[in-house]
Amino acid sequence: MTDYDFDYDYGNGSGSGDGSDTGTRRILTDISSRVWEHPADRAALAALRKLPMFDQVLRALFGFFGEKPIRLAFQANAVQVGPNQFPRIWELYCEVCDTLDAPTRYPLFVSQNPVVNAGAYGMKEPFIILNSGSLVLLTDEQVSYVLGHEVGHVMSDHVLYKTMTQLLIQLSQLGFPIVGLAARAILVGLLEWNRKSELSADRAGLLAIQDPEVVMSSMLKMAGGGEDDETSLPEFIRQAEAYRETGDVADQVFKVLNLLGQTHPFWVLRLSEVRAWIEAGEYDRVIRGEYQRRGDPDPAYAEDLSEAAGAYREGAKDFMDQMADAAKRVGGSFMDSFRK
Repeated sequence: MTDYDFDYDYGNGSGSGDGSDTGTRRILTDISSRVWEHPADRAALAALRKLPMFDQVLRALFGFFGEKPIRLAFQANAVQVGPNQFPRIWELYCEVCDTLDAPTRYPLFVSQNPVVNAGAYGMKEPFIILNSGSLVLLTDEQVSYVLGHEVGHVMSDHVLYKTMTQLLIQLSQLGFPIVGLAARAILVGLLEWNRKSELSADRAGLLAIQDPEVVMSSMLKMAGGGEDDETSLPEFIRQAEAYRETGDVADQVFKVLNLLGQTHPFWVLRLSEVRAWIEAGEYDRVIRGEYQRRGDPDPAYAEDLSEAAGAYREGAKDFMDQMADAAKRVGGSFMDSFRK
């Protein structure tokens, strides 16, 4: 444990659940993906599926492309990871899959791309692409977090819709005729869900490596690059909290506008979300073995909707409260100026 001045003891998880230990990590036997899924992720996906023409656009896309061409398009310019290719990455990947008790080793590829990123794609046969830039900037532990994040996407059945999102983005940029008004509206919905799905996968990445400091330092690097000796995690955490709590009306408007075209939430917000999950005690409960197993009955549908709606409601309330406070300040400043 470092001497970071955190409000919470972000030590390695080492609970006493019914899983076994792999080094300092606890194998989360039979863990259900619902454990890490963010309520806003489920709410956004439920709303997305209700969009008019959603099913038709989905069928049109997959009918046009098909499973095999999709796989070839993503994998043709990449190298498959295994015991004899990128063996170090293969070992990290196997440990992550073991920790999350993944049903299988999904095919993993490394692509020559300097952008520090990764992605999970596919239709019926999911696979993961890791950009080579991630191997340059990130430590082994941080790469493991990224791999755990992507395995979380696969186990949560996100890959179908994430692939659809990427296809629609590419087609819209090319002006392809299949992307009409209906498909563009669906792309906006997909982007909204995609951002929320990243919050779920961040939790999966944390559970895969069971070291919150590594997760947050990974987010710091992916936000701004830089080496460990020239950046400060406590400063980045303070930056994240300042961004989240700001009440200036212009900042609030720009936050919304900046997100509209983004596939991922901003890193400062993702860091705040994962900290909130830890501080709520959810992470510790999972590490202790108190989590839903695969095959356990899911919570009642109404309860699930209520939880998801609550997440959106609280977020909207915070936003509106901040807007109201900012408006009052702007109004007060205007009246003060008028009196002068």
